[in-house]
Amino acid sequence: MTSLASKTPSSVRGGLLDLNQLWRSLPQALAKLDPRALWRNPVMFIVEVGSVFTTVLALTDPSVLAWIITVWLWLTVVFANLAEAVAEGRGKAQAAALRAAKQDTMAYLEDGREIAATELKQGDVVVVEAGQVIPGDGDVIEGIASVDESAITGESAPVIRESGGDRSAVTGGTKVLSDRIVVRITQKPGESFVDRMIALVEGANRQKTPNEIALNILLAALTIIFLLSVVTLQPLAIFSKAYQAAAPDTIAINAHGVTGIVLVSLIVCLIPTTIGALLSAIGIAGMDRLVQRNVLAMSGRAVEAAGDVNTLLLDKTGTITLGNRQASEFVPVDGVSASELADAAQLSSLADETPEGRSIVVLAKNEFGLREREPGLMTDATFVPFTAQTRMSGVDIEPSLQSGEGRAVGAVAGGRQIRKGAAGAVIKWVGHSSDEVSEIVDGISASGGTPLVVAEKGRILGVIHLKDVVKSGMRARFDEMRKMGIRTVMITGDNPRTAAAIAAEAGVDDFLAEATPEDKLALIKKEQEGGRLVAMTGDGTNDAPALAQADVGVAMNTGTSAAKEAGNMVDLDSDPTKLIEIVEIGKQLLITRGALTTFSIANDIAKYFAIIPAIFAAVYPGLDALNVMRLHSPGSAILSAVIFNALVIVALIPLALRGVRYRPSSASALLRRNLWIYGLGGVIVPFLGIKLIDLIIQFIPGI
Repeated sequence: MTSLASKTPSSVRGGLLDLNQLWRSLPQALAKLDPRALWRNPVMFIVEVGSVFTTVLALTDPSVLAWIITVWLWLTVVFANLAEAVAEGRGKAQAAALRAAKQDTMAYLEDGREIAATELKQGDVVVVEAGQVIPGDGDVIEGIASVDESAITGESAPVIRESGGDRSAVTGGTKVLSDRIVVRITQKPGESFVDRMIALVEGANRQKTPNEIALNILLAALTIIFLLSVVTLQPLAIFSKAYQAAAPDTIAINAHGVTGIVLVSLIVCLIPTTIGALLSAIGIAGMDRLVQRNVLAMSGRAVEAAGDVNTLLLDKTGTITLGNRQASEFVPVDGVSASELADAAQLSSLADETPEGRSIVVLAKNEFGLREREPGLMTDATFVPFTAQTRMSGVDIEPSLQSGEGRAVGAVAGGRQIRKGAAGAVIKWVGHSSDEVSEIVDGISASGGTPLVVAEKGRILGVIHLKDVVKSGMRARFDEMRKMGIRTVMITGDNPRTAAAIAAEAGVDDFLAEATPEDKLALIKKEQEGGRLVAMTGDGTNDAPALAQADVGVAMNTGTSAAKEAGNMVDLDSDPTKLIEIVEIGKQLLITRGALTTFSIANDIAKYFAIIPAIFAAVYPGLDALNVMRLHSPGSAILSAVIFNALVIVALIPLALRGVRYRPSSASALLRRNLWIYGLGGVIVPFLGIKLIDLIIQFIPGI
């Protein structure tokens, strides 16, 4: 399977960076120097104001050191903009791939008129035949067709779209390969699914998430605190100079106090410029990682909420289990032979096109040599379809009907009435039960299987054992969720005994059996009342209320338009298990943000030890003890700190885009890891980096 990411250049897919990518993003980074755009990032806006100030000072009182510091301060702003530009550039590359998939198409209305696809309105009905492109988003209301959705999902294998059910939604820009369908347009003009995808992956509609806003407020507060702290240094320096007249003048302090360039350098190095520069890129990259996995997040808030999820609601079929329940055994009651039960089960399943129904027909043929009979040739048979209300299906056969072999299959006077289905429904249809039947049903349910009771005209013949297999590795993944404090709940329409057996085998924390749409909605509300965030998947119209209620609602792309509108994420691959990946990506986003915030604040400590002693050691010789790095001179100390402050932003761009490696663990374990790796590392790395830069620049004249 290929994905949307496969259409994107390799240089923008991974977390690694290359020079070409930086070069392509540079014009956008320079455009972001516009103060009207930069003021939304208060930390970097202060750096830009400081850069303008030092530029003026360098022009009025030029020196080598002043100009070098000024250049590096401007580079600090450009590098910060570059981080955001690179992140947005990745989205633009994906958007370009989507635009290439769009084309000017014509729409053929049901009344025979032909109009441009852009003129379609919500509610219009169009006809699409083999070889034509579907002109807009909508639901199939008539027909069935094979559709090529590779332009959207990257998946080359065609999919089936048909009227009714949960696979009726079609997307504009996809192509019908066979047959003919009638589609009712559900999109508003200019708001197609592809148009929304393009806007979202470009970042045009990306709004800051609550956590991001809160962190911005924290960074702004820290910036104000450091501004006030640095401002107080000027009167302190003037006072110190007055009483230390014998001290030699330095680049740091002159007769008028601390030089303006040094003050600006100190502010830039002490405020949290690193995380301030990377914060926006981290958020954009989080949405980008979802797009690479063919998941479209309708907002950054949804990605962030995924990282804070406390409860996961997972469908059993297709998510926890393989979803292809197969008939494995016919269990007759006393007085009924296995072949008689198999014959009745096969007859009741001839018109059942579900995988379970077909497996019953095949098992009867393989185990008992019963030839499969064609339902179309059984003109005297009336097939009873399965409904959610009756919870059973079957067949009514006239007594005169003969099989293809000439053998009477309607030997019972008055014909045969055969039903198969849920135990409760069939027992109610028969009107009585027995301890033997209950024992068989309970035994199959307890083993994790699904029992289907077969009855004929007032008597129960036996039970069909359907098996569903739990996907390998699910228990380990649920154990990981549990380590993170996430509670998993399996949703199934099975009876409680079957649900309990599957839940125990898979390792989920709880289950909801015989679930209805109302039950799902009630469960979500109950979880949310306790202050927990809930995530779930769905694809049908009946899932829409629950998807809308959930904090993270992942709709399947194969599902109905109602489901996709209700959810805040759409999985283009329609893989229910991807919900677990989405939660992991959300966790990775929050972990990355926390790790880089820790690093940014920690490395300010090292820069403090580099600059403060350099400024005041001349007038307060005792401060020289704090010059633990033994930097060459006050000028080289200040310049080294400024250069390191700029370069560390570029060095951390790949980590911000790729994300910190995700390992399932508790919040306390994550905190310890952050403090040890990014806290301690944030202190040590600047000491080494600043000292190395000092060794290089000490030979520059005038430093």
